Amino acid sequence: MIEYSTLKPITAEQFIAVLKASGLSERRPVDDAECIRKMVENADLTVGAWDGEKLVGVARSVTDFSYCCYVSDLAVDLGYQKHGIGKKLLELTREQLGPKCMLLLLAAPASNEYYPRIGMAAHSHAYILKAGDEFA
Repeated sequence: MIEYSTLKPITAEQFIAVLKASGLSERRPVDDAECIRKMVENADLTVGAWDGEKLVGVARSVTDFSYCCYVSDLAVDLGYQKHGIGKKLLELTREQLGPKCMLLLLAAPASNEYYPRIGMAAHSHAYILKAGDEFA
């Protein structure tokens, strides 16, 4: 039985483990423990999915709780996918937000077909300035 919590602390090590188990580690700095630690500690909202003491899913967000919530990470262990855990993490994230707050996220290419299936709309006007890049 999966237990969901916004209160149970998540360590950097647990976060790295679920990133690796989900396949998201190829897009996250899992070899930079200090960066991962700061990512976990400085998130405004984190919802974890737990199978006993094992973190099997996480939604990590940066938000003002009123207008927008950027879901920076949605990761579910591959062995636990296709059981509604990712959708439940997003639903629980949304429950923590104000009634006018929108959810935003940038999908990993492998997940592009997942989000429309759960009711999220694609947006064609997202832009990124990656670390190290400069403005023109």
